[in-house]
Amino acid sequence: MPDAVVIGAGPNGLVAANILADAGWSVQVLEEQPEPGGAVRHDQGVDPDFVSDLFSSFYPLAAASPVLSALRLGDHGLAWSHAPRVLAHPLSDGRCAVLDRRIDATAASLEEFAPGDGAAWRRLFALWQTLRPDLLDALFTPFPPVRATARLARTLRAAGGLRTARTLILPVRRMGEEEFRGEGGRLLLAGNALHADLAPEAAGSGGFGWLMSMLGQTYGFPVPVGGSGALTEALVRRLRARGGELRCGERVERIAVRDGRAASVRTAGGETVPAARAVLADVAVPVLYRELVGAEHLPAQLLDDLRRFQWDFATFKVDWALDGPVPWRAEAARAAGTVHLADGVDELTRFAAQIAMRQVPDRPFALFGQMTTSDPTRSPRGTESAWAYTHVPREIRGDAGDEGITGDWGPADQERMADRVERQVERFAPGFRDRVRARRVLAPPTLQALDANLLEGAINGGTTNIHQQLVFRPVPGTGRPETPVPGLFLASAGAHPGGGVHGGPGANAARAALRAHRAPALARAQRLLTRRDRTGRKVTRSGEAASGRRASGEQKGTDDVHRPAEAGIRPYSGERHE
Repeated sequence: MPDAVVIGAGPNGLVAANILADAGWSVQVLEEQPEPGGAVRHDQGVDPDFVSDLFSSFYPLAAASPVLSALRLGDHGLAWSHAPRVLAHPLSDGRCAVLDRRIDATAASLEEFAPGDGAAWRRLFALWQTLRPDLLDALFTPFPPVRATARLARTLRAAGGLRTARTLILPVRRMGEEEFRGEGGRLLLAGNALHADLAPEAAGSGGFGWLMSMLGQTYGFPVPVGGSGALTEALVRRLRARGGELRCGERVERIAVRDGRAASVRTAGGETVPAARAVLADVAVPVLYRELVGAEHLPAQLLDDLRRFQWDFATFKVDWALDGPVPWRAEAARAAGTVHLADGVDELTRFAAQIAMRQVPDRPFALFGQMTTSDPTRSPRGTESAWAYTHVPREIRGDAGDEGITGDWGPADQERMADRVERQVERFAPGFRDRVRARRVLAPPTLQALDANLLEGAINGGTTNIHQQLVFRPVPGTGRPETPVPGLFLASAGAHPGGGVHGGPGANAARAALRAHRAPALARAQRLLTRRDRTGRKVTRSGEAASGRRASGEQKGTDDVHRPAEAGIRPYSGERHE
């Protein structure tokens, strides 16, 4: 019987399994797909000579994550690569905003849009440098991050207090208008905000756009050498080196609850896999509670809150094998790993408004990845392995492009939408379509079939909007990996701190499971050490009174009973206990 069963071998599930294995637990990971990785996988399905990432590609959060850093995945074969430039946002008139790991280069790019904007970028970066240690600690600490937040509050007060806090909760459109005179800095912030489902007018989108921009400025947008799955392979090698077991092709249908605890899981093949200590679920929140756990084991309030759970946008992706580099009109875009395609902030707002009205956007904002530019191993010299993804409504009521895309995502819908994405690329790179050797379309149902957590193509485990973050994630009053079922822990992006490849939810779930197991053990140890004499006084096993007071000069004995804090074991207060 394994100590823990982890459902799902995405990055969060594998991080959780590694941390439990490091603690000496026996761990079994069950994955539905024939290979591990979740949304961190690659293949050669577009062209045999081209490596294509199936889902995610660029990992600034992984580079910044103390969770992944602590696993030392470089010792297990993981290597990172960078494009010459991090990100470019070209405009149809040939101008281009550039994010470069060299801050002088970023500032110079923005200065071309308006004098003084380079200095404005430096001020935002200086704020980041001040807040970064405490901000990242708060981000990757289990919720509520009491001590990290207190430190962050002190740092924030010294960095401008309420005025700075106000700036970070602004909609990204307003933040850009307040900070920059020209369009370049505004484009970098707004484009990065739309890596999630945050419209330019959404509260807090400014802070998210700033965070992603500053991560790129500091860490770049690195990619694993050889394909995104190299990150997964390193996690799997590390887990197996510590005795963990991974079983693919095993879909979990049910979590069995006995005596009030999660006791085992049942697979689609009819096998029952017991869990001696814990079950950790790297599973989408609605699926976990509505399908894997019976309603009889859950509070009525939770089931009611799930009706209000909001997914993020659906995703539509196209992969290409290109016979040559992308012919960008803006020269600066040719060396960037990531390229944002929208002709200004107004076009970003228009795109988000069409999705809000449940229309397929006619000019889809596209994130474009130049993978061979980022990692030369991805395709033959002189070619480019590329992709673009955009968002579409989860429920489609109309097509803003008047081409009859219905949202059934059959072959006709897929081809029309892929052509529309290519036309968007052509606006900024005339002649792009002439270089396409092969393409592959990944519509929302395809993405879900490849990873069940990406329900209808949602890639963030739930909206990034403020009403479903922190204490509201995944539903109000939670924010932590513990669930209403003892012994069951939420380890997916549906938990704080949310989407992105950084391992935070998996690490938080693993640490919560370890704490939950330690607490009863400590209580049992205290009961064994303590008994009562005939008068009812507590005494230690040596017979001395356990009154909490000692005679002057008396030394502590190893058999004495101590309060948890005296023994160096603190009750959980929201901080990470290593």
